[in-house]
Amino acid sequence: MATITARGWGWRHAGRREWAVRDVDFDIADGEHVLLLGPSGSGKSTLLAAIAGVLGGPDEGDEAGLLLVDGRHPTRCHGRVGLVQQDPESNIILARVGDDVAFGPENLGVPRDLIWPRVWASLEAVGLDLPLDHPSGHLSGGQKQRLAIAGSLALSSPTGGAGTSVLLLDEPTANLDPSGVVEVRDTVTRLARERGVTLLVVEHRVDVWASLVDRVIVLDPVGGLLADGEPAEVFAAQREALVRAGVWVPGVGSGLTPLPAASGTPVLSGERLGIGYVADRPVRTGLAVDLPRGVSSVITGDNGTGKTTLALTLAGLLPRLGGRVVAAPDLSPPPRRGRRSRRRPSATGDDPGDWTSRELLTRIGTVFQQPEHQFVAGTVRDELAVGLDALGWPPHRADRRVEELLGALRLDRVAAANPFTLSGGEKRRLSVATVLAAGPEVIVLDEPTFGQDRTTWLELVSLVRRMLDEGRTIVSVTHDAAYIAALGQHRIDLGAA
Repeated sequence: MATITARGWGWRHAGRREWAVRDVDFDIADGEHVLLLGPSGSGKSTLLAAIAGVLGGPDEGDEAGLLLVDGRHPTRCHGRVGLVQQDPESNIILARVGDDVAFGPENLGVPRDLIWPRVWASLEAVGLDLPLDHPSGHLSGGQKQRLAIAGSLALSSPTGGAGTSVLLLDEPTANLDPSGVVEVRDTVTRLARERGVTLLVVEHRVDVWASLVDRVIVLDPVGGLLADGEPAEVFAAQREALVRAGVWVPGVGSGLTPLPAASGTPVLSGERLGIGYVADRPVRTGLAVDLPRGVSSVITGDNGTGKTTLALTLAGLLPRLGGRVVAAPDLSPPPRRGRRSRRRPSATGDDPGDWTSRELLTRIGTVFQQPEHQFVAGTVRDELAVGLDALGWPPHRADRRVEELLGALRLDRVAAANPFTLSGGEKRRLSVATVLAAGPEVIVLDEPTFGQDRTTWLELVSLVRRMLDEGRTIVSVTHDAAYIAALGQHRIDLGAA
């Protein structure tokens, strides 16, 4: 059991003018279950990292006020606090599933004969039915999220022995399929109550957790708290203020009219397509898919069914393991006679997997599931200019385009910041903006609404609709039911795992 106390606490990342979070005051009691809310960029992830004691020292930023776990600074409480970070890959340490879950208990000195029962029980609890020697790197995004949660559950002893007494979850269900959301949520809350663990959850899917927590704390992006109290009371008394701030209040939908179902001539097609990362271990075979021109398509299905793999294969970023991918003639680049080419001698030029990076840049743009995989520059502004520089845009034209995107995606206030110091929602919007900068005809979005509050979600969906109005083709890998309702004109459902 553990209490968490904040008195005027705040943190500013090194090199940043504005505070990530400031003037926070609260007391969280032993065993209390709290849902931490706030607009994108209000400091939720920063606060969790601080409670976990992993923000770093003075070289990493400036700290104000007081933050304590059981009366001690969080950096002196390692082993008592478990953190599942927003990016699932950030949580994975070891190469095999079983070893990764066992890593925490081993470091806490749990006897060996107790570790592996914990590992099996934790994997079973989150529904990750895989051999212990399964490679961690071969998991889907949702499976990695389950693995991270299993690792944290293994830290908490079911018998009160050595283990964590505080569990911090940052967007724990963001990449999970609908059944997985319910399964993981119910498991986490049940085990936390059985073991007396203090639970603090950051989640934009408010309705998923609202009925299972004791309390809601809402951060104000300008400092302090917007609200603090029992969920029903907070959502009733502060409903309008929370909606204005961008919180997804239960019962308040997007207000958008769904786009009508649509079809049309394919701009990209997969024929008898085999997909996967290892030649002799395909994830799926014999797929027949079409992406209609000028239409918003969504790829859905359970975790592990190959949604991201399919999207990356169609986008030319993963080699197909069978069949073929065919682009429409007007999307395909012209013949490259007399110049060096990475195309196979027999290639016709209509398979994106044979195109050069420059040919892909203005034809098919991809927003990855992990935004950090796209960042190569030291500031947000420079990041947006990378693709434009590669295309040889004149500086004045590139600058104008960068400023447009900074404003459209609410990134202007962090234009000079390092992309890796942004909040999860800001990183997602930046990754979308980097692809939009070059104006590709086809845009692939992998979990585009991850980490978005209601306001930025609506802005992102509106931006996608504007791109459709311009004649672009959009394909999105998503579990987001509201996004599917708003933009699912054409659906490719890969079904159950």
